Amino acid sequence: MTKEDIAGVLEKIATLLELKDENPFKIRAYTNAARAIETFGANVTNFQDEKAVAKIPGIGKSIALKIRELAETGSLKYFQDLSEEFPPGILELFSLPGLGAKKIKALHDKLGISSIEQLQNACEQGRVAELPGFGETTQQKICEAIARRASHVGSFQFGQVAAEAEALSSDLAAHEEALQIEIAGSYRRRKEVVHDLDLLVATKEPEVITKFFVAHPLVESVIAQGPTKSSVRLRSGVQCDLRVVTTAEYPFALAYFTGNKEHNIEMRSRALQRGWTLNEYRLAPVPVEPKAKKKKSPRKIPSIRDEADLYRAVDLDFIPPELRENCGEFEAAEQHSLPKLIERENLRGTFHCHTVASDGHNTLEEMAEAARELGLEYLGIADHSRSSVQGHGIAAEKLLAQVAAIRKLNEALDRFRLFAGVECDILRDGSLDFPDEVLSQLDYVVVSVHSVFNLSESEMTERVIRALENPFVTMLAHPTGRLLLKRDPYQIDIPAVLDAAARTGTWIELNAAPKRLDLDWRWWPLAKQKGVKCVINPDAHRTERLQDLWFGIGIARKGWLTKDDVVNCLPLGKIETALRAKRQH
Repeated sequence: MTKEDIAGVLEKIATLLELKDENPFKIRAYTNAARAIETFGANVTNFQDEKAVAKIPGIGKSIALKIRELAETGSLKYFQDLSEEFPPGILELFSLPGLGAKKIKALHDKLGISSIEQLQNACEQGRVAELPGFGETTQQKICEAIARRASHVGSFQFGQVAAEAEALSSDLAAHEEALQIEIAGSYRRRKEVVHDLDLLVATKEPEVITKFFVAHPLVESVIAQGPTKSSVRLRSGVQCDLRVVTTAEYPFALAYFTGNKEHNIEMRSRALQRGWTLNEYRLAPVPVEPKAKKKKSPRKIPSIRDEADLYRAVDLDFIPPELRENCGEFEAAEQHSLPKLIERENLRGTFHCHTVASDGHNTLEEMAEAARELGLEYLGIADHSRSSVQGHGIAAEKLLAQVAAIRKLNEALDRFRLFAGVECDILRDGSLDFPDEVLSQLDYVVVSVHSVFNLSESEMTERVIRALENPFVTMLAHPTGRLLLKRDPYQIDIPAVLDAAARTGTWIELNAAPKRLDLDWRWWPLAKQKGVKCVINPDAHRTERLQDLWFGIGIARKGWLTKDDVVNCLPLGKIETALRAKRQH
């Protein structure tokens, strides 16, 4: 078992103990142990030594023994026995927002509810509203949450499937019979939500590649297996389709299975205008009907060795995969005005990261070292402000002590710098969680909405714009508050917010956490047009999450952004000036 698997079991134990109304200290012990395991830097084999595990802060001897059992056997009798005390579907109820252990326990004890289906029936019959502490409003919200969950069946956050997709692609690429390979479809276009995965392989031995694919350890079940196409279900639940083609067919198949429907229709239309037919396998002359009038001879079909050749054949510059949404890319490609999109190596640093001072899992030093290992030149620390209860927000005194610690740590750092910031809550009226005399002592300030999501569009917009007008505010984080497939964006007038950002010189965040990817890629061309700068931040709560910057780069590319549009592509020598600019605006 991986350390993530072990931590997951400990978290489930804590959840089940909550349902049993166990001692709060016992529940907290398992929660703390799960958190400690997640941040433990050693290999999973170390977890078999309970004495070593017991030395990890937050883990006692009793839980260390259970961790050892999990590490050695892959299962835990205590967890199995505990699970048998509850119906198997009850843990699913925790996936519904707004339902905690107390409410789930009440639903189970009073109404015998132990699954989402039973909960939906009880809501439809009005029985949930009759329970103490629930009422009509809570019942309605539960109904909406269930409906939203049902509408998302078969949908996956890009980040949920990325690890499996890349691992499967890497293993296929290493196969001696695989000549070319790519993950196509919406994944290659970097859509924030995907419904399936499309793997394309060029090979001379399709049967060999197909057998390797369906037998891969990540495959949970085989849906269909054929000579050129096979479909499987991966462990994450996502369907993955493999198509095997020849090397000659590969460029056409890659283009076809990458572009969205409208993009592909336009490509076929451009081919027809030149007297050709285009499909997923070839470019060929349009068949001439025997009795048809003789038309002008079609152009000679050029040699097509890759996608660039195909786009060139229809008089277009190569269109990057992320842009193939029929949103202006054809006009730009025809006029040679496609932007040189941002690359991962363009990023020099990032902001909006958390530490153990609030709800992060790592120290200042650990976050700095992880950033340096990624090749970054600087890192901004922005722990939650005091009003963020769910984020274990810090008081002003603790924040200023952290600022002093960062200043001292910078003295020992060579060619790398930490910046001292805060993620400051925007309160309901648009005022900020800390006064200006505190904010003025920081290198930068991130502001965000973490509460009261139910305001009208005009109220929310006014609230956020008021915050942006504060001269000490540097950037606006996750501007719509969405959680992909879990929580819809709150109502807000994005064009008005972008106008305010342009007027005040505030940066707008592209939150790279795969559950957010906010601001949405569809808004970035407008932001760019208005002169608003993007800042790509991982919202990292642990060192590993710094690598979410990769997801942010994909969305930035999809939003037509270049390195000049993203402020944290500035090197260390210039970013200080950019950070001070708002205060001088």
